Amino acid sequence: MRIFKVSRLVLLPLLLLLAGCGTTTDLVNFKWLDSFGTQVSELFDSEEEIEFDEDELAELEDIDSAPLLWRGSVEESEEAVLSPVFSEGTVYVADEEGGITRFNVETGEQIWHIDTEHELSSGVGAGNGLVLVGTFKGEVLAFDEAGNSQWKAQVSSEVLSAPQTDNDVVVVRTVDARVFGLDALDGSRKWVYQGATPSLTVRSHAGALVSRGAVFAGFAGGKLAAMSLFNGDVGWEAAVSQPRGVTELERMTDITSIPVADEQLVCAVAYQGRIACFDLIDGNQIWAREATSSAGLAMDTDYIYVSEEGGVVVAYDKRSGAGVWKRDRLGSKKLTAPTVVGPYIVVADFLGYVTIFRNYDGSIIARSATDDSAIITAPTALPDGFVVQTIEGGVYAFSTP
Repeated sequence: MRIFKVSRLVLLPLLLLLAGCGTTTDLVNFKWLDSFGTQVSELFDSEEEIEFDEDELAELEDIDSAPLLWRGSVEESEEAVLSPVFSEGTVYVADEEGGITRFNVETGEQIWHIDTEHELSSGVGAGNGLVLVGTFKGEVLAFDEAGNSQWKAQVSSEVLSAPQTDNDVVVVRTVDARVFGLDALDGSRKWVYQGATPSLTVRSHAGALVSRGAVFAGFAGGKLAAMSLFNGDVGWEAAVSQPRGVTELERMTDITSIPVADEQLVCAVAYQGRIACFDLIDGNQIWAREATSSAGLAMDTDYIYVSEEGGVVVAYDKRSGAGVWKRDRLGSKKLTAPTVVGPYIVVADFLGYVTIFRNYDGSIIARSATDDSAIITAPTALPDGFVVQTIEGGVYAFSTP
């Protein structure tokens, strides 16, 4: 049995799934929020020990390693949930202390590093010639590709996830369940949408999906909303999952991850709820299945892949919702959302491993360790590989087999 220490992070617990399991505990700094986004209580210590049974890890030791392309480093994160972004041949990485670093995607060479002089809560987003991050104080900071400051905008509260941009609009999600549309030229507010705020919600780093002139976002209570990218008008709202149970904890069924979409479908998954897919245009439900995930999902041309609670990856047929394959015994009970990289699916985990699966049958073809600290955001796809960021500040770029 091995024990890892984990810094302060805001993660969903596996309380219900781990009942009766004495070997693994990854309940770290779980916070309840009231309807205004303020903390009500903190259930777990910020320096939680993670214990796990080594049997599952031993079963995976003979799997080939994923080829490491390069390794970089930034400052560690204690509370911020940060993820690299790939744009125009480079990788941008932010750190909680306010740094943004630009790496050459092929060599890992540092092109530039800037100090924003702000404590960053989210990042990085890139597009429209901008590099975007958010702060704990509700500020959105925009830089050009050379690292020069362009503008700063104020939103209502802490920025939860990397700002997204498309068609000269920057989309920002905040901790008080608001989604903002900002003008990419100067950061001025174009529109705002107020999401559902039940009496008890879970703090997450769920952002919004920008696709085909629309913004899709999931909220507490299992609601998925589609709104116009250009003016914020709501096109439709749908229920991914309905609250069930007696207590407020049992009835909690928040969408804590970003939806996925293609030309016809948009799909989302709820914690203690369901996975459901809807018609992109009118929001009519196509199919739904019982599932629970705090991490999220990914989509390719044929399947939807979900990192479900308890360290399980499941593939569903995209059109019918039928189960295709299921993979468990991955050594960690807490996974990131999957990422599609060509014909492969990549998942990282709380123990600092990355695992590569074949998309059609779920067989594991490669697996590598990083620095033994948690990876809590999905791997970022590169042209021929992927990159991850650990909470200790390790930046690892791998190629696929």
